[in-house]
Amino acid sequence: MTLQYTVRDPDGAVIDDGSHPLVYLHGGYDGIFPMLEEALHGKKVGDKLQVKLQPDDAFGEYDEELILVEDAKLFPDNIEVGMSFERVSDDGEEDLVYRITEIAEGKVVVDGNHPLAGVALMFDVTVAEVRPASAEEITHGHVHGPGGHHH
Repeated sequence: MTLQYTVRDPDGAVIDDGSHPLVYLHGGYDGIFPMLEEALHGKKVGDKLQVKLQPDDAFGEYDEELILVEDAKLFPDNIEVGMSFERVSDDGEEDLVYRITEIAEGKVVVDGNHPLAGVALMFDVTVAEVRPASAEEITHGHVHGPGGHHH
């Protein structure tokens, strides 16, 4: 399914202007937020809808425990606020992306929350294309070709 869309926060500020159409494999392949996919089920080309996702249905609630203060010696000299890096959890199971939010007095503050954690999202969506998935797309669990995965 191909979607034309915009995403806004609760104050109406544009988060994603949808300059590139969203192409995903419909049917529970985790290509988009489950609640949004559920709202699109059975829709046809030209259908328009507005879907509001609460934080739990989007990027989750903001988790204070994901803010860490680390010694600057653990980082390269050229770090800057806004840089991101991946950190594997202690059990080796989960990779979290942390953003540097502050650097001061030999300490670096990093935040493992998604930048949109705790934010409700309003999707304005128009269905632009609906086509059957190829056998290869179904096997791989994602879209190939324009707007999708390329080999």
